[in-house]
Amino acid sequence: MIPRLTNNLSFPNPRTASEGIVAFGGDLTPSRIMMAYRMGIFPWYGPNDPIIWWSPDPRLILELEDFKLHKSLRKKIPHFEIRFDTAFSQVIRECGAMRRRGQRGSWIIPEIIEAYEILHSMGHVHSIEAYQEGVLVGGLYGVSVGKVFCGESMFAKVSDASKVAFAVLVERLREWGYDFIDCQVPTDHLKSLGAKEVSREYFLERLAMCQNENVTSGIWE
Repeated sequence: MIPRLTNNLSFPNPRTASEGIVAFGGDLTPSRIMMAYRMGIFPWYGPNDPIIWWSPDPRLILELEDFKLHKSLRKKIPHFEIRFDTAFSQVIRECGAMRRRGQRGSWIIPEIIEAYEILHSMGHVHSIEAYQEGVLVGGLYGVSVGKVFCGESMFAKVSDASKVAFAVLVERLREWGYDFIDCQVPTDHLKSLGAKEVSREYFLERLAMCQNENVTSGIWE
């Protein structure tokens, strides 16, 4: 039986989630969401569902040194201007509006947007934006937890815009001393960029080791 959260600020041990679902219910307060990410848990659910908290096994991560910057993508980087944290609200809404193969609707619903906008204002959640001629054409957002960046979603209105934003993000995370990117669930797209599947146990151990130091804080520039 899947545990139901109460008003107490706590989660079950994610290692007990045999099918990846840790619990359901609770709320989307900043303290609960950040506790979840520090435990390797994240919210993911549809418009008509209760809040569902996940910790999948296996987990997809990207070691920063394993990122594959293909030659064709490298050539496209100069065609975009990349900014950080200048249009978070627009980025998360564009991610929610993207239609993805095999998905009916989006999990980036209004209550998720509201919760992550608050986290962004607190310096926990960040956007990486790709512009052409001053117009936002792609980007991504995610949660910073110690030395780990937890990628949430990306969008592109121009070919490779989100990939370029991701490539610049990887380089910046290296400079800042981050350890790895949590890509959450396996996708062929992220695997093509160098991400790999690891066991949940390995992921949780790595995550725990990366939380003793906050390498960045506040709004990114």
